[in-house]
Amino acid sequence: MKRNRLVVLAAISFFNILCLMACAQDHANNERKLSVANSIAKTIVVLNNQDSVIPLKSLDHKNIASVSLGFAYSVVFDSLANKYDKVTSFSAANYQDSVNLNDLEDDLKYYNTVLVSIDDQHLTNARYTNFINSISKTKKVIIAFFGNGPGLKAFDSLQSPIVFTAQNNADAAALVPQYIFGGIAAENKLTNTFSARYTVGSGFVTTKTRLKYTVPEDAGLNSNGLSEIDAIAAEAISQKATPGLVVLVAKDGKVIFNKAYGTHTYDTTVPDRVTDIFDLASVTKIAATTPAVMRLVEEGKLKLDTTIGTYIAKARTSPMNNIQVREVMLHQAGFIPYIPFHDYVKTGDYSRDSSAAYPTKVADQYYIKKGFFKDFMWPKMLNSPIRTRGKYVYSDISMYVMKDIVEHISEEPLNQYAYEQFYKPLGMQTAGFLPRNRFSKDQIIPTEQDTYFRKTLLMGYVHDQGAALAGGVSGHAGLFASANDLAILYQMMLNRGTYGGTEYFKPQTVDTFTAKQSNVSRRGLGFDRWDPDTTKHYPSNLASPQTYGHTGYTGTCVWVDPSRGLVYIFLSNRVNPTVSDRLSNLKIRGRIQDVVNKTIDDAKK
Repeated sequence: MKRNRLVVLAAISFFNILCLMACAQDHANNERKLSVANSIAKTIVVLNNQDSVIPLKSLDHKNIASVSLGFAYSVVFDSLANKYDKVTSFSAANYQDSVNLNDLEDDLKYYNTVLVSIDDQHLTNARYTNFINSISKTKKVIIAFFGNGPGLKAFDSLQSPIVFTAQNNADAAALVPQYIFGGIAAENKLTNTFSARYTVGSGFVTTKTRLKYTVPEDAGLNSNGLSEIDAIAAEAISQKATPGLVVLVAKDGKVIFNKAYGTHTYDTTVPDRVTDIFDLASVTKIAATTPAVMRLVEEGKLKLDTTIGTYIAKARTSPMNNIQVREVMLHQAGFIPYIPFHDYVKTGDYSRDSSAAYPTKVADQYYIKKGFFKDFMWPKMLNSPIRTRGKYVYSDISMYVMKDIVEHISEEPLNQYAYEQFYKPLGMQTAGFLPRNRFSKDQIIPTEQDTYFRKTLLMGYVHDQGAALAGGVSGHAGLFASANDLAILYQMMLNRGTYGGTEYFKPQTVDTFTAKQSNVSRRGLGFDRWDPDTTKHYPSNLASPQTYGHTGYTGTCVWVDPSRGLVYIFLSNRVNPTVSDRLSNLKIRGRIQDVVNKTIDDAKK
């Protein structure tokens, strides 16, 4: 028992060091880690993959379980697997009371894909081999086998794919799931014959289809160059710009840095974690609404040069009627920037308890009356004055309009459409609206201590007041996600539409929406971009002209730089406990971005 505890502790320690990516920016140390990882990678062989099961595809049709049959490093294995999709962990150690593992097999009834990890020391256990043979008859099974090659003989009659490595340690456990999901391409063959089936030269070649999780040196960078990120993050926290933050950097399809700093709030000791879920604010515009628009345009169902009135019947008698969708996406429709709807809420419009008359939850113990959006907010937006058409005026009303257009065409609510079309098939586990319906409060970063409108600490309820009054789902705000989820989505964009072996967009669709599309602003369609006015240094001093993405009011940003193969994500809750401009004044987001940019550029010299 003591040995098992030590093994688990070692596994967790390893995971913290390697899989949180470069928490200690130590070039020499990371070079050693990479050398070890590369030597293990040379021993990893994919077998029985004649049906191309590996790398896994179509995650929206999979419900995945991971079963440890005595494997000591299952904590590491499962942690890596969960970066790609939701993977539920099971251990045979919890079924010791039964003669066989029928109870375990029964508990797997809702899963159609089972990852089984086992080492050569446990292949002599008849319970384990009988379980593998039995479960393989009804489920899609992938075996992760660690240890001596002669053990492969135990799988001679098995048709299921096997990922085999001669290594049995935490380092190997961190690599094998990445082969299964396509973070690393398989290319090795067996160098020895171990049985009649597994002969020298056996092995399948696979392709890399998803993010790899590694150290900066694997992308040719020097970790020491990224050390300044720690100092800038510490400055942000000490200067009360934000109580905590998460930074993620992906270079050339490899997550090379992912670290959390600070605490959920200034008056708590709960540390930020890389898996925490943040209110993305206006990043919603390019992570929910714009992808939905891109999909519908690509399908020919939505025309950018068609008018709002074509799609929204209620707009036909409003000033919006003849405005083109393209103008809306460029923020050139002439809409006013926003309407402070919370200032219009009167006593009687809300209740502290839910009821048929007050069905829409705005925050804990705050419910707005039925029809408040449909009968008041939406007509007020549709009939708002058109003052600056043809000029660039950033407006949240634009994305309220695009949400309604998307829903009319798709015949689904935006949150459901985005989840089905993008988040679920991409393996994005946290991304979505209304996170309190799906996650516990301690996984969600608190935003503002709202003393004016909702009179409560906002945890999992959208910070934006208009989006909140609309029920938490809006085109301009309301999306929540972790950094890893955003990395997946924007790696797909950086790949020009493809991820995990699936084409989500044609390359030209991504190119069109993310490129400069306006004669009067820096904007793309939905996407914000690098500002050619170099005095603005936006989004950062060293950002390239190809850079596209968006910022969010709560202290978030996502920037993609195709010239550097870069996805940069910064998540914070700078509005806690109340709104402050320190994050912007200190240029925290841009300075961290430039640490990354400079490290990449230095590597090219």
